[in-house]
Amino acid sequence: MSGPGQEVFFSQIYKPGQWCESDFTRMNKLGITICSIPFIHMLYHFVLCLSNWETVTVCFSESYESLSAGLQNALWKLGGIPRYHKTDNLTSAVNKVGNPEEFTANYRGLASHYGFQSCKIQPHCPYENGDIEQRHHRLKRAVEQALILRGSRDFNSREDYEMFLEKLLDQLNTGRTKLLAEELMVLWQLPARRHEDFTRDKCRVSRGCTIRVLKNSYSVHSRIRGENVDVRIYAEHIEVWYAQRIIEVLPRLHGENGHYINYRHVIDTLVRKPGAFENYCYKDDMFPTSQFRIVYDILRDQHGMKKGNKQYLKILELAANENQTSVNEALRFLINKADTIDFDMVKQIVKSEQQPPDVTDVCIGDIDINSYDCLLECAEALLV
Repeated sequence: MSGPGQEVFFSQIYKPGQWCESDFTRMNKLGITICSIPFIHMLYHFVLCLSNWETVTVCFSESYESLSAGLQNALWKLGGIPRYHKTDNLTSAVNKVGNPEEFTANYRGLASHYGFQSCKIQPHCPYENGDIEQRHHRLKRAVEQALILRGSRDFNSREDYEMFLEKLLDQLNTGRTKLLAEELMVLWQLPARRHEDFTRDKCRVSRGCTIRVLKNSYSVHSRIRGENVDVRIYAEHIEVWYAQRIIEVLPRLHGENGHYINYRHVIDTLVRKPGAFENYCYKDDMFPTSQFRIVYDILRDQHGMKKGNKQYLKILELAANENQTSVNEALRFLINKADTIDFDMVKQIVKSEQQPPDVTDVCIGDIDINSYDCLLECAEALLV
């Protein structure tokens, strides 16, 4: 025999309550939908290395906030703290090579709060996190089988899907109770409270009434233009604080250069400056529903650009001051019934407090495909 030796993998023996591992895994290939809409998401996956007790948290990015929420959910559900927590080289927990600090400040604070020792694997060596990697594979296989037995991959809500996952994990963990009991006996006690699930930032409100958070833009009310605000960044939303009170709760955007602009924050100024609307950089965010967009196009066709913009902004102001749902229903009615549309017509319907009649729904009953077999018995079909 000649040549270099091959890489050797060493089986591990774990003591009760010593080691846990966690990681994120994407679930998109399983085709989960919520009300027939694809549910693009991932799971934060936590496992005890000896007993293989596991739990998950639905999330949408590998951010520190998702890691913090998922890990804390797991520890509090478990009821104790293992000595060591191992991850791969998550940017939410591990600093880049060359940084004198191995782990990020936020993650060090989380570890200090719970008292566990942080560990990470070497870059490009997922087998060093083998327990969680294997659990990813087996969990997805179990979810796939459960979906097949369920007969549908569609759920009525995210809550229904999370209940489905929780029930499945309870079933998977049932066979691990003996080893889990050994681990529970030696886990460290939980602290009196959870660590903060958010990170903090400070922003200055721009002239356009927007703030910049993690390379994305969000609108705030024009009343605080030019002021400094505190921002709390959670896994799925951000909170804007001013003068020690919360003034906005906004959905968190992921990625870079996105924007979430609420028309209610700027509509009062746009009504006074309608000329700014035509080329407004966030113009697409000024159409809260498809009905508003359709009416805007109709107004431009019927009244021209300048007057059409003014008419639309007054309708948008009505939605902000009265009720967006009522305005939307009025627009839907006028789109289907009226030859022309203007602000006064919309206002009259909304102020009358009368609900426009519903659009007629055409219902077609389910078709029994077995009935097509009868055609085969017809002489005409046989001749063909």
